Amino acid sequence: MTFTAAAIQFEPTLFAKDANVAALAELVDKAASDGAELITTPEMATTGYCFHDPEEASTVVEQIPGPTTDTFVEIAARRDCYIVLGMPEVDPTSGLFYNSAVLIGPQGIIGTHRKTHPYIAEPKWAAPGNLGHQVFETRLGRIAMLICMDLHFVETARVVALQGADVICHISNWLAERTPAPYWISRAFENNCYVIESNRWGLERTVQFSGGTCIIEPDGTVTGRIDVGNGIVAAEIDIRRTRECGPARRPELYRELQTNTYTWNPLDFFTLYGHSPLPAGETSAVTVVQSTPGTSVESNLADIEAWIQQVSGTTDLVVFPELSITGPVSAARPPRDVAETADGPSLARIADLAVRHGMSIVVGIAERDTDTERVYNSAVLLGTDGARTTYRQIHLSAEHAPLFDAGDTWAVVDLPLGRVGLLVGNDALLPESGRVLALRGCDLIVCPSALAGTFVGSHPGTEIPLAAEVLTGPDATHWHHMRVRAGENNVYFAFANAVDLDRGITGHSGVFGPDTFAFPRTEAIVDASEPGHATSVVDTTNLDGPYPTNVVRRKDLVLMRQPHHYGILSTA
Repeated sequence: MTFTAAAIQFEPTLFAKDANVAALAELVDKAASDGAELITTPEMATTGYCFHDPEEASTVVEQIPGPTTDTFVEIAARRDCYIVLGMPEVDPTSGLFYNSAVLIGPQGIIGTHRKTHPYIAEPKWAAPGNLGHQVFETRLGRIAMLICMDLHFVETARVVALQGADVICHISNWLAERTPAPYWISRAFENNCYVIESNRWGLERTVQFSGGTCIIEPDGTVTGRIDVGNGIVAAEIDIRRTRECGPARRPELYRELQTNTYTWNPLDFFTLYGHSPLPAGETSAVTVVQSTPGTSVESNLADIEAWIQQVSGTTDLVVFPELSITGPVSAARPPRDVAETADGPSLARIADLAVRHGMSIVVGIAERDTDTERVYNSAVLLGTDGARTTYRQIHLSAEHAPLFDAGDTWAVVDLPLGRVGLLVGNDALLPESGRVLALRGCDLIVCPSALAGTFVGSHPGTEIPLAAEVLTGPDATHWHHMRVRAGENNVYFAFANAVDLDRGITGHSGVFGPDTFAFPRTEAIVDASEPGHATSVVDTTNLDGPYPTNVVRRKDLVLMRQPHHYGILSTA
């Protein structure tokens, strides 16, 4: 159940296919001779990437199998290993070109992946992939392949993970940010699988690629890393780690993932039939509070009131942690014993604060349903008019599953600042949650949380000469899973996590902006693992005109989804 994998970082020379193949073959052979049984190469490593048009691409594309794959078939057979090769492919029947990855084993070619989600470069020469997202059984385990932009989308890695992938071989020409990229880390983390990442480095036709080739473990740990230059990074893969169960999914609630509400102009779509038009939007301030709720409801309410007094007049919406009213629950302090109804005294007190201070307030509470006596882990948004929107957590943690009933309805509310969706803690660990709310037009997702464990990672800095505005220095929060949640859905994400070191809950609360490739970042993070708050601007306005000019309303990454590939997400 264990083997050594190696990821190759390489700078090809555009159009110099023979020289590139020879250099790659030497690196692959070296990795295999050092004991690697699975070896990956970067996207388009045999030819370079930045083609102007199909005419240029036609000079280097090949069929699969063909002369280039023959070179690596020989190595795989001689070294008894598996190789993932990035190359441009021509289909012998249609004549169409594809950006492809080939999985080669000791017995020959096993399968091909054609890039399904094109970056801006592919439409200049290549067709979108038509082979879906496959998982290949091998003696090493179940192997999937994705290419660069594919991994921007939560659905692609999720589709192969649901087919049992132990390892995602992600080959890329990643750019415009410091690497290992947070998206790479999140895809391993949320799908409990390894990501073997081969990225290219160097400059080609003015495009600077980011390097950062690495191997990422199922818990998001980055094992080894190459910053600048050609090279090989290797690590042990333990398939047993990928066979552990992750958070329980609710596929019956994910059917919206088969649609794309941003195919049409969202300013037209969301006003169709006059039903549920988006709020006009405004520039506002959103605050998250990082605190330590205790077992005294009265003390928790007093703490909430003190924080509201502190931020009053500086923010339009404030989010408190999960169970911020009730406090922590357990078998010894079951929520059924301390739960309140939605019209109970605690929420009435918070509603009064919202009205008096002219701000919306989001709190967490163990909520009892008066009709069914069921008890939910709920987030409640109280508006400036006292109106209440209640969301009952859909995805219960393993700890909370014996204690709470699971909700079955997503919650969205329109405020002057924009359309707001609600999640609670563990919901944010499942990528489907944020995507459903984005498809419903949310500008902001608020997430009261009490998440333990590690969902943040640092970076030592890079020597890659990225654009001047891009962050390149050391960064303690280079990877923050909730920043990825915001960026992949083009939403603002207000994550208010508790801090309770005795329970392994380390805070890292923040308000994150809708575009992770926009610098400087629009975000604010509570720095230390102690109580505090952070406030950031949330801008949902548009310039006058028929089309959205703000990324949070335009949602580019939602628009570019390919739902016809995602059927398994709502049926598995």
